[in-house]
This record gives sequence, structure tokens and C-alpha cells, in this order.
Amino acid sequence: MDDIHPSSESIKVESKINYYSDGFDDNEDPFFLSDDDLVGGDDGAADALLEDIREDEIDLLKQKQQDCKILNTTELRQRMEHDVAQVSAVLSVPKTEASILLRNYNWSVSKVNDAWFTDESAVREKVGLFVKPVIGSDIVSNKRKIIICGICFESHTSDRIRYADCGHLYCEICWSIYISTSINNDGAGCLMLRCPEPSCHAAIGQDMIDSLTSEEDRKKYSDFLLRSYVEDNRTTKWCPGPACEYAIEFSGADGIFDVTCHCFTSFCWNCKEECHRPMDCDAVKRWILKNSSESENVNYILAYCKPCPNCKRPIEKNHGCMHMTCRVCRYEFCWLCLGPWKGHMNCNRYMERTDTDDKRKKLAKESLEKYTHYFERWDANRKSKVKALADHQRVKDEEFKKLSVSQDIPEAHFEFISKAWLQVVECRRALEWSYSYGYYLPDNEPAKKQFFEYLQGEAESTLEKLHNCVENELKEFLDVDGLSKKFSEFRTKLVGLTTVTGNYFEKLVRALENGLSDVYSPGTKGLEDEVEDCWHCDRCTYANPSSIRSCKMCVPSDIDNVSVNE
Repeated sequence: MDDIHPSSESIKVESKINYYSDGFDDNEDPFFLSDDDLVGGDDGAADALLEDIREDEIDLLKQKQQDCKILNTTELRQRMEHDVAQVSAVLSVPKTEASILLRNYNWSVSKVNDAWFTDESAVREKVGLFVKPVIGSDIVSNKRKIIICGICFESHTSDRIRYADCGHLYCEICWSIYISTSINNDGAGCLMLRCPEPSCHAAIGQDMIDSLTSEEDRKKYSDFLLRSYVEDNRTTKWCPGPACEYAIEFSGADGIFDVTCHCFTSFCWNCKEECHRPMDCDAVKRWILKNSSESENVNYILAYCKPCPNCKRPIEKNHGCMHMTCRVCRYEFCWLCLGPWKGHMNCNRYMERTDTDDKRKKLAKESLEKYTHYFERWDANRKSKVKALADHQRVKDEEFKKLSVSQDIPEAHFEFISKAWLQVVECRRALEWSYSYGYYLPDNEPAKKQFFEYLQGEAESTLEKLHNCVENELKEFLDVDGLSKKFSEFRTKLVGLTTVTGNYFEKLVRALENGLSDVYSPGTKGLEDEVEDCWHCDRCTYANPSSIRSCKMCVPSDIDNVSVNE
């Protein structure tokens, strides 16, 4: 049974903020804009189009379960205090003890209640809570009595002596040093602080910590407590964005774990890597591990090494002359032309390569070439994604102001530009991970590989049109005085490109996540054995229902319709 929290004022967002989607129901046909819709003859066409898309997105948000919340530190502390108060009220224990119980049961109210009512004595023994002090209470009650501290062995009056539930007596100075040392040296381990007596496991409550430590140490302890509330709770995680203090509460169970924080950091809630659809978390871990172990080696090999013409092992030249000897196979060759050294005269004359030469002079093993191909494109899209995110922020901070002045339009009306940039960022991310997907695609399924490369190529072409439009075509309106009719046409065009691109990328991601299951492979059991009423596209081999005439996957051809009359 999951814990139930009171409603907060935290902003709810969807766990899968879908920048790919066009905002329409998935069961409907893809939404494309005709020439009549996109020409700039009607000044209100773009506004109407924007309003329709915005209303559809709002309706879609209302229909879907909002299973993700972004919480700041204030809201997190309120939730933590509510849980402590709830346990304290139900179990009739002080809040200090309720906090200790929750920490030991990963902040699960239901687990604490179940364990407590099953065997209270066992729970108290486990967490170090005693009903009353075992020793010391009678001694300390006499305030004039002189007591020797068990740590420093100094004599103190009883009013300078403190003890935990166990009743072991130590002076306030020793307690303060003991607690402060744990907070500053043990990190989060200070939350499980026990009595200084080696054989005692009595827990130290927050009330004692607050009364005996400095303000700085109290703040550190409070921060550790809050981090424990997030990190030990199975439904919350910190946003991994740099210097971000938001936490994400997630309860989705549909297999999609993409979340986006207020700081614009998008990540997979399951593995805390960046969003990586269509790749699964295990494949992403393998890819990242492979990159960390091979990427620098690959870069170095490509820059400074050549393969031995005989055994193909990479060789680094570390001496002055061109006479090379492979240490593995002892083959002798020329470093410049890779020809055999025996009988070598000179290689300064340019000669066209023959087919035999090309086969003999492959510069790397096929596996290395394959990895390099996919890694370079994965890395290029990753860098382009990072730059697009920075450009988006720069446009919002700087160019929106210039555009507002030049076009005499409020900055709030430029939301469609911001949406286009975010679309570019998310599509770059999907394209980035599609290359690692392609690397792991089996070579013995040529039909799937062909279909994948077709979809990926069309997606890349579609995205480049959107990226070019929002990055370059916007610049011509920054220094123009007065409202330009071309700006209305640009707005309509950009809205259309954003919609079509998002629609196509969503279909691409879903197709890859489904393992390209609709691909028809001759001689194998495919979709045609299961669904008779379908036809296969000659261009991309996609299996389409017979009720439609045009291929559902060959949609980028419609992107050409998203233009304005010059």
C-alpha cells in the first residue's frame, strides 16, 4: 500500500512530457497541414492554428494520468513533516521517535505502521528506542549531585549531564563534540547516530541534536535528513541537473520513464541517465560503458594510427623513418603507402586505387568502423542537442526582446518559437539515441535494418528543416521595423514544421520501441501471417492496413507542404 500525501501546491507535470507528439489522440490519423492551411493569406490563420493546437494539448493533458510532480525543498520538508506527524499521531509516540522509525523504514508510513502493530517490542529493539531510560534517570533527577562523565571523566553537576533513551550519562560538552564529529565526518551516517557506549545501540533523536550542536551543524543535519527523505523513498528522486534542488515524485507504471524538471533537465526516472527513448536502460548502460572504454581509444587510433596491411592491428609510428615493422606479425611495410617494404622504391607518385587495393587497404576492422560510424553520429547529435538548448535560452533572453520591438508584438506571443526550440532539443535527443539503437540492431535482419535506416534518414531530414527554420529564418525579423507580413507567414510555417516533425518522431520512437515488429521479411513469419488485410509499402516495407491508401510511415514527404508562398 503506497503512502498517501496531502495535496500540495506543487506544479504537476506529465511523466512523459511528449515534445514529439502533435497533441492529437494517438488513434487518429497523423495530422498534416495542407497548403491552404499554411499559406499566409489570412492574418488570423496562425493565431487560430496556435489556439487549436494549444486547446488540443490541454485536452490531452486532462485525459492522461498526471503521474509526476516536481517538488522544491519547501514542499519536500512539508511532506516529510506531515509523514512524521502522521506516524506520531497513529502510534502515539513523540515526533522525534516517529522520525527515527521512518528513517529506519525508508520513510514508508505504511511499513512503519505494519511493523509496529505486528510487534512493537521488536521494532523498538531494531531501531534503538526504549520505553524508558534503563539507567540514569533517578540519578539525574537530583540536580545537586556530582556525576562523572563517562567520556572525559570530569565531574559535573547533574544539570550538565545528558543521556539518550538508554540512560548512559555523559556531559553536554562530550555529547556536543561526539554529535558534531559525526555530522561533519560521517555524512548521511549521522542520521543513524547511536549512544557513545560501544555496547549500546540506543538511537540519538533530533531533539538532542538540536539542543547540543551549533546552528551550522543543525543545518547540515537537517539537509542530510531531507536528502534521506528523497533518496530512501522509492517514489522520489533528485533531479540530476547541475545545481538543481528540485525532486521528482513519480508513480507511472506504463514503462515510459521520461521526465523533465523545471530546470529543463530531461532524464530517465528509472536509471537517472538522460532521456534515451527508444533505447532501454540496460542497453544505454552498455553503450555508455562502451563509450567510456573505447571512445578515447577510437579518437586516438583514427588520428595517430594506421592498421598493419597484413594483420590489420593498429600501429602507432614512434620513430622518424617510414620503415615500419609490425610487432605482432613482423610484417615490414611503408608508413606512407602501406605497401610492402621489400622492393619498395618510392611512393611519391599519385596512383588511382584499384578494387584490389581498396580491399587490401581497409583502415580498420569492420567492428571498429561500425562503432565509429554510430558513435560519431551519436556524439554529433548530442552536441547539437546541447547547443540547441543553449540557443533556446539565448533566444528567450535576448532575441525575444529585439523581436518584440521590431514587430511590435508582446513577448508572450512568441511561445511558438520556444516550442519549436524545445521540439528540436527533444528530437535531437531521440535521433542521438537512435544511432546507439542502430549499433545494436542485429546484422542478420536486413529488412529491419533497411527499414530502420530509412526511418532514421527521413527523421533526420525532417528535423534539419525545422532546425534551420527556427535558427536561421528567424534572424531576418530581428532588425525589421514594424509588423511584417512575412513574419505571420514565418509563424505559420514554423508551427506547421513543429507539428509535423513532432508527429513523425513520435512514430519513429514507437516503431523502434516495438522492435520494428511491423517489418515484412521475406521467408520469415511476419505481419502478413497474422494480419491478412494489409499491404506493404514498396518504399519502406511498412505493413499498412488496407483501409488506407498512403503509407503511414512515409510521412516526411508531406513536410514539403509545410511552406509558405514566396
